[in-house]
Amino acid sequence: MPIDRRLLLYINWPLLGLAVILFFFGVLNLYSASGYRMEVGMNVSSYYHRQLLWGLMGVFGMIIFMAFDFRHLKTMAWPLFWITVILLVGVIFAGKTIYGARRWLDLGFMNFQPSELAKIAILIVGARILSKEREPLDFIRLGYVLGVGMILAGLIIKQPDLGSGLSVLMILGGMILFRGVTPRVFKTALVAIPALLPVSWLFLHDYQKQRIMTFLDPTTDPLGAGYHIIQSEIAIGSGGFWGKGFLQGTQSQLRFLPERHTDFAVAVFGEEWGFVGIMLLLSLFCIFLYQIVMISRDARGLFGSYLAVGVFFYFFWQILINTGMVLGLMPVVGIPLPFISYGGSATLVNFCLVGLVLNVSMRRFLFKQG
Repeated sequence: MPIDRRLLLYINWPLLGLAVILFFFGVLNLYSASGYRMEVGMNVSSYYHRQLLWGLMGVFGMIIFMAFDFRHLKTMAWPLFWITVILLVGVIFAGKTIYGARRWLDLGFMNFQPSELAKIAILIVGARILSKEREPLDFIRLGYVLGVGMILAGLIIKQPDLGSGLSVLMILGGMILFRGVTPRVFKTALVAIPALLPVSWLFLHDYQKQRIMTFLDPTTDPLGAGYHIIQSEIAIGSGGFWGKGFLQGTQSQLRFLPERHTDFAVAVFGEEWGFVGIMLLLSLFCIFLYQIVMISRDARGLFGSYLAVGVFFYFFWQILINTGMVLGLMPVVGIPLPFISYGGSATLVNFCLVGLVLNVSMRRFLFKQG
């Protein structure tokens, strides 16, 4: 479906440019994270090649998400939701196990992670439900919205993938807070949520409990559960103010840092580019998020506004949790950093959601508020 040339005048070019810049920062960082030193020189794996391929596919997906009128997603919301549910159930019974977790469907030419699709489904369904509400949510309407999210989150946590399951709930939770709840619901939540946190401990897997205990004191198991956090802190700290330079990170190149191409990719970046590099990266992410906020504010129609809000929280929570995790400020939960961490499904979803927000921005003058 071709894009009307008139709509190109209203594209948020800063958002599009920042997405591309962040992606190429990620590819550059992945090139370094993929390499390791040998006596004969540097050996580099093919991770960054595959990431470039996923990026090209992501750009294609982004163009598709920009081409159609986003209001059509209202009619697609529930079919997409139930397709996602079916795929998540399929993972439980016929999924591919990697690193002890069954989270992927083997499609032959690629491994697809339905939990990434669940993040798109929940923000579209959430936008449809919340855009119909004209008053703050009471207990009944809040329970209905949360129930929808719990179906997806429960299936994802079953894999087990606590990080992605919580991401689905946090995306929906952010949209709910933006919509607003009644004072009674708000006061009850302030009391109930802290009270339920100790109870949630009983439902965690042993390895998840171990991650929380390790977060509180990584030195209790420095060669086991605490190894990731300790090496990440060493890598970032050794980068100092200016960093060691591209391909000069010892923790990464000598393979001390685990998962350096996925969850701990920013530790590689911090070691090589230092405090200055980390602050530059976070500044780009802040401007990126600010552009999404502006699109949500200017959107014509509540549905478009909630779509942009959902995309904002999708990126916001991943950026906050991943950087907090790498710095030792949060437990390790396996949430990647958008555009920087390696991941095919995640890269595709990232670009598609940028396309969705650009879609809302492009059509903000085409119809009246409502």
